[in-house]
Amino acid sequence: MPNPETIGPLAIAHRGGALLAQENTAEAFRAAAAAGAEMVETDLRLTSDNHLVCLHDADLTRIAQDSRQVTDIDLAALRSLVPGMMTIDEAITASAPLGLLLDIKLLDPAVLPPILAIVKATGALQRCVLGLRDIALVAAARALSSDVALLALTTDPGAASEARDAGANWFRLWQADATEERMAAIHTAGMRSVIMVGQSRSVALPGYPRFPVGRIDTDGLRRVMALRPDAIMLDDPHLLVTARTVTGLSPD
Repeated sequence: MPNPETIGPLAIAHRGGALLAQENTAEAFRAAAAAGAEMVETDLRLTSDNHLVCLHDADLTRIAQDSRQVTDIDLAALRSLVPGMMTIDEAITASAPLGLLLDIKLLDPAVLPPILAIVKATGALQRCVLGLRDIALVAAARALSSDVALLALTTDPGAASEARDAGANWFRLWQADATEERMAAIHTAGMRSVIMVGQSRSVALPGYPRFPVGRIDTDGLRRVMALRPDAIMLDDPHLLVTARTVTGLSPD
């Protein structure tokens, strides 16, 4: 993966680049790469026949007007309901040569061995980061592999030291939780920092930040960049790539 110290904040395309194309699809990955992103993020869920697929929501209401849970539908049926949906293997192929952040929506540690096996078998270990939503899962993943990069997606913005002790290399803060003190705590713990822009909801409530998850305006992006994170996750990576160029932090 690119070294964030040499180019400023890495541009991570949230849900593959959800403002550029249909979220979590190869088309979005291609658009994110064309926009200058260094990494794409996608979500992992499990089908009824135990395939790992790139879908954000637990059910299909939002994207396919079907109220069933992903875990209740097999892969073939999901493909017919969500054209363009990828499996983990397809996402690894489609994302190359970019970095790939796998946001694992599952809380059962039993899913970690098959994910790691696929990442290693496809030769993607050096460009993949596993995003884990619980400190215990971070520890479980680290016990399985000393080499894989792990991002703590904990809801506690003050849990940097606990995440580091569990084996995390990266720590995520939501935009509203990102302060100089918390950023310093992450870096003091020896981890890289990721700021997720917008609110932690699909429809923004009044207040700061005023945008839903993944969205931000130019002024908000300047404020986030002033905190000097190692990476910023957003729906349109072109915004960050442009801002880096203006501030002299372009990869070029």
